[in-house]
Parts: sequence; C-alpha cells; structure tokens
Amino acid sequence: MSVVGFDFGNESSIVAVARQRGIDVVLNDESNRETPSIVCFGEKQRFIGTAGAASSTMNPKNSISQIKRLIGRQFSDPELQRDLKSLPFNVTEGPDGYPLIHAHYLGEIRTFTPTQVLGMVLSNLKSIAEKNLNAAVVDCCIGIPVYFTDLQRRAVLDAAIIAGLQPLHLIHETTATALAYGIYKTDLPENDQLNVAFVDIGHASMQVCIVGFKRGNSRYWLIRLTALWVNAKPSIRLRAACEKLKKVLSANPEVPLNIECLMDEKDVKGFIKREEFEQISAPILQRVKRPLEKALADAKLAVEDVHTVEVVGSASRVPAMLKILTEFFGKEPRRTMNSSECVARGCALQCAILSPTFKVRDFQVFFYQDTNHSFAVSVECCSLCFSVSVVTSPTNLYGFKVNESFPFSISLLWKGSSSDSQNGVEQQQLIFPKGNSIPSVKAVTFYKRSSFSVDVQYSDVSDLQIPAKISTYTIGPFPTIRSERPKLKVKVRLNLHGIVSLESASLLEGEVEVSAKGDTDVKMQDAKGTADVAAVENGVPESGDQPMKMEIDTKVEAPKQKVKKTNVPVAELVYGAMLPADVQKAVEKEFEMALQDRVMEETKDKKNAVEAYVYDMRNKLGDKYRDFVAASEKEELTAKLQETEDWLYEDGEDETKGIYVAKLEELKKQGDPIEERYKEYTERGAVIDKLVYSINSYREAAMSNDPKFDHVELAGKQKVLNECAEAEAWFRQKKQQQDQLPKYATPVLLSADVSRKAEALDRFCRSILAKPKPTTPESPSFHSPRNEA
Repeated sequence: MSVVGFDFGNESSIVAVARQRGIDVVLNDESNRETPSIVCFGEKQRFIGTAGAASSTMNPKNSISQIKRLIGRQFSDPELQRDLKSLPFNVTEGPDGYPLIHAHYLGEIRTFTPTQVLGMVLSNLKSIAEKNLNAAVVDCCIGIPVYFTDLQRRAVLDAAIIAGLQPLHLIHETTATALAYGIYKTDLPENDQLNVAFVDIGHASMQVCIVGFKRGNSRYWLIRLTALWVNAKPSIRLRAACEKLKKVLSANPEVPLNIECLMDEKDVKGFIKREEFEQISAPILQRVKRPLEKALADAKLAVEDVHTVEVVGSASRVPAMLKILTEFFGKEPRRTMNSSECVARGCALQCAILSPTFKVRDFQVFFYQDTNHSFAVSVECCSLCFSVSVVTSPTNLYGFKVNESFPFSISLLWKGSSSDSQNGVEQQQLIFPKGNSIPSVKAVTFYKRSSFSVDVQYSDVSDLQIPAKISTYTIGPFPTIRSERPKLKVKVRLNLHGIVSLESASLLEGEVEVSAKGDTDVKMQDAKGTADVAAVENGVPESGDQPMKMEIDTKVEAPKQKVKKTNVPVAELVYGAMLPADVQKAVEKEFEMALQDRVMEETKDKKNAVEAYVYDMRNKLGDKYRDFVAASEKEELTAKLQETEDWLYEDGEDETKGIYVAKLEELKKQGDPIEERYKEYTERGAVIDKLVYSINSYREAAMSNDPKFDHVELAGKQKVLNECAEAEAWFRQKKQQQDQLPKYATPVLLSADVSRKAEALDRFCRSILAKPKPTTPESPSFHSPRNEA
C-alpha cells in the first residue's frame, strides 16, 4: 500500500512518502523538492510541473497556474475577480456560473474547469511519487486549507479521481503542520499542556492555529509590485522578478531589480529598499494582527498562555511579518520545521496512520482552529478544536491519531407541515455546529407521509461570501404506508473529508424510541401531532400551523419490537459540483491527454536519439573510428549523416515516432559494423589473455607432479593435454588470419568465439582434473579380551 502525502499550493507542490525509517520528501525528475503547480498547454502536448514553468515564459496565455485560488468558487466572487486581473490566461463564466479556463491545445481553443486542471497537477505529483516508490500510487492524503468550503473539498476529491488517486483523508493544512511538528517531539510535558501557535503565511493565504500538546498573505505584496500588465510575456517576467526580489529582501536591506528585454527589447533596472517594500505592504501587514487576536479569543487563551510560536509557509521569512509576530506574542517566532515541507510531511504521516502498514498508539494533542475569509485575498485564522493522538512505538515513529473539527456551522432547511411549497413554513435546524468532530453521523427523524426536500446549507455566510445553500436532497417517493404515524429516519454524515451529505433515509413503521448506538437522533415532528400529518398527506395546510420542533432522543431502553424498515430513495443535487457522469468524462479526457503527452515524449526521445547519433557518429569517424572504417565507407556514411541532419531541421522537424525509429535504424545499418569492429578490437585482447591463461594453466596441471593430481589417471591427463593443444592450434590459426587483416576489415577472430572456446576448455579440463580423490575405507581394529581386561 502506498503511503503518500500531497501538499498542492498556488505556486508549488510537494510530495512526501512514509517509510519505515521516517518521512521523506521525494525529488522530481529535475532533482528538486518543490514542483511548480502549473500546466502549460502546447500545440501537441501539455507541460506540467517544472516543464510547464520552463514553457510559461514563452507561452504565458496557455500556462495555467494559481489553481488553488480558482477551484470551487463562483465566477462572480469578488476575490476571484481580483485574482483574474493578475492572471495572463483567459477565464470566462460558464453556464453554471463557475469559471471556465480557455487554452490553445492541439490546434484549437479548448475549455477546462479548474477541477480538471487541478487533476492534471495531481496526476503529475502522482507520477513523481510512483517513480520514487517504484510502485503504483492510489491511496494518499491531500492537504487542504481549513477554510475550504464543501464545494472546494468536493472539487479536490473530483480532481483526485481524475488523476487516478483515492484520498484517504483531505486533511487540514494546520493539522498536517501540527503532526509534522509533533512527530519527533519527545520532550512533551507529563502534566502541563504545551501551547504552540502555528502561523502559516503562504503565497495567497494566512492561517493561524493554536495547538495544545500534552503527553500519554503575501500575495498582495507581489501584485502591488507587479502593476504592469500590458501583455502576457512582460507580466510573467515582471512577476518572476518581483517574486525573487521579495525573497532576497528577506535577507538583505536593499536589492536591485534587473529585467532583461521586459518589453519592446528594453531592459528595466530598478532599486528598492526593505523600508520601501514595507511601506507598500503596510495595508496588508496591518491585517495580520486580527487573525492572531481571533485565534486567541476562540481558543480562550491569553498571550501569556502561548509557550511557543512556530512560523511556516513561503512568506514566513518576511522580516516585517516576524516583527509583528514578535510584538504580538512577546517572544520571537521559531523555525524548527521546514517551512515549505511541513504540510506534505504531515499528510504523509496521516496516510501512514490510516494505512495498515504502520501501527498507531495514542497521545492526546488538542488544537484550536477556525476560519475567516477577511485577510488579504483569503483566510484569516483557524481557531476551532480538533484532537490528535501521538506516540512513538518501538518499531516506528507513527504514533498519531487525528480527530479534526469542522470549521463551519451546517443547518438543515425543509418545508413545515404543508407539502405545498407556496404555503409550507420553512423550518431550519442546526445539525452540525461549528467545531463539530470530523467524521460525525447524526440521525434525524421526520414524521412524513409523502415526498419532500431538505436543503443543506451554511448557518452563517457573512465571512464566506458564498451562497448559503450547499445541496438539496429530495426524499421519496414513499412506499405504501400502513402506519398512522410513520417515522422517517434520515442519516446525515459529515465524512472524514469535511463533506456533508444525506446518506440514507429509512421508513420505520412502528414505534421505536431508541436510536442506533453512536448516532445523535434528532426528531423533527409537527407540534400538532397526527392532525398535521393528515394535513400534509392531503396537501391542504391547516390554519394555525405551528413551526416544527426538535426533540433529542434520550437513550432509554424501550421494549424490543419488530419494526418494518423500508429504504426510501434519496436524490442529491450539489450546487456547483461535477456530476458523476461529468467526472467520468473528465477521467477519460485526462487519459487521452496523458496518452498524447506520452506519445509526444517518446517521439521527442526518438528524434533526439537520431540527432545524437548523427553528431556522435560524425565525431567518432574522425577520431576513434578512424582506423576502423574504409575511405569509401566513411565518405558514404558521412554523406548519409549530413543528409539526415538536413532532414531533421527541415522536412523532419515534425514527424511521427515511427519515422524517427526508421531513420535511426537506417543509419545504424551502416554505423553498427564500424562500431562492432572497434568493439572487437578493444575487447579482443582481454578474452585472448583469458584463453591463453587457461591453456597454460591446465597444461601445467596435467604435466605436474603435484600430489593433489595423483588420483587422476594418465589417460585423463593426456586428454587434457590434447584439448589444450587443440584449443591452442585453433587460436593460433585464427590469430594469424586476423593479424593479416586491416582494422577496417570484418574480423575473423571474434571475442565471442574466443570466450566460448575458453569456456568449453574450462568445462572439459575441470571435469577431469577437479575430480575428487576416492575415499579409503578404514581397517577394523581388533582388541583381545586380555587387553580389554
């Protein structure tokens, strides 16, 4: 089973794997630990990751990045609209109100959803993991921001399916960071709680969480500096230059800015001091304190209660940010973890926890985390509660057990006692409060006799800036009901990924007052009782209808009764999510594009092989192959090589894989004999020495008076001498013929023939000379009775 963790970011992504010796961050094909999160669409193939970043400068309008900022968000989202102004590729509003990305691919303009593009990025990360593990990767854990909505979480799962992955857990990045921090922590207190504040300042967001351990956005800075967006290529160059400038300013008080050929073949030179940079960034820096204050308030802790502050994320090295954190907490932040790799490591650790490959023990760790979307272009803080268990076992370090909490409040909304949607009274009930444990299941009881709909929605969207409604479930049609007061039990699940769904609906005919063990049973019934049930059934609302009320079942033992349980159909509609059929189509499209990429890569490899052969053979003909090729042969092959080179840069610039394979085989028909002659010449001496040594050794052994050969019969020794003489005669004859030939002639004394002759001689002589000595039976000993006495 693969044990892999993925941290996909706006700018770059990281892959980590769990092994018996610990967590390792794996290298990509370019031996880098970080892989750019970018997909560049070319004329005939895609370039993903490092290859995509290399191609983006020349092809910016078809280079798709910042996918984490696009998935699961409506096109009209104000934050998304601000982001689109700084992106070089074309994004429009789709029929469903969500963004569509346009790129020129395979000779035409094609549209992709952000989920599809994220699937491409994850597919590239998957291939990196597979090459490192030398095994197929399916199961994994993926890190997501704690503020991701239900739709964004579903989009990540759909993207994983498109990439051929099966996430065991969409783990919050704050949780993963805390796991990575605690994995090697051996000095935790026995009684007191160690409170650690984790401040994650990433490329486009900021997250804050306060973690209690006990034993047993910098994005705007970049956009403000890159205000020139006249056309795509200069914007990409300027963006890259400013990103580099920001990093260098973290360690230097002043930095020059030099960009060659920014626009119209003009160079740009500038100079900026750290003080100027901080002045530009002042509006953003002023927002940092608010999430810190909110995290402490939600955790119900004072600044003095925080013992340690850990900073992670790509922007954690900004001196102005560190200064703010130092002033707020009264202590200097620490960097005991790799700020870029901690999330991926935590994801791999969580995958190890869920994998049967590793054993887990318990050690409690309490977290406080929440979410708010008012900071910069993304989140503000994390401050709700989830728990983690951690312990080191004798065989490994994986001793964590994670129980996360949900950062949003979720309610159910349905029509009241009337089935008429115009007259029915809308009822709303909180089902999963903010901070509810993940995963969780709640059973909701309705008294209904006909089909009805239930909406799942956020209780409060003031900070989310998204529609409140998540999904709608239609329950019904109902079977024939005999009971006067039928009970419908609906199971609502908040799964491990933080996604809410109505899992099932069951009609219970009979009185059952005890719910399933471990479920929270919430009764939704009419205040008027059976009279309202009849009104609902007839579709006529009664006057004076009262709103529904909620009753929580008490766990009291009731008489056991046989109850008829009938499953009722449940139809799901998730607003903005991909339909299963669309996901399957996206999987097929990804397979087709991946196949096209593979064919093009193989075609390029074959073309490069032809080109390399032309240059390599031409150089060798004038150097080490000089004595092994006849003048006429060299002239003919040189002309053929030149012809092939001209063809490569003209008519053969864009050919199929088969054409390049045929060209290479055609060249090798002339070049291989030359290479073989050279190879024979260089290898012949060693094998000849081996044969001569064998002949002399066995001849000497057969003629020696060494006692170890006394048991060998004279006839056998004579056979050895005859075999040595025959081999020597064969060798001398072939050697004499070979010495009379020029080096460019086809050799008559081949290394393979000499090796076979030496092996045959060795087998024959060894069977005679290495025969073991016969054993001599021992003589029986006689003892006289007198001697024994």
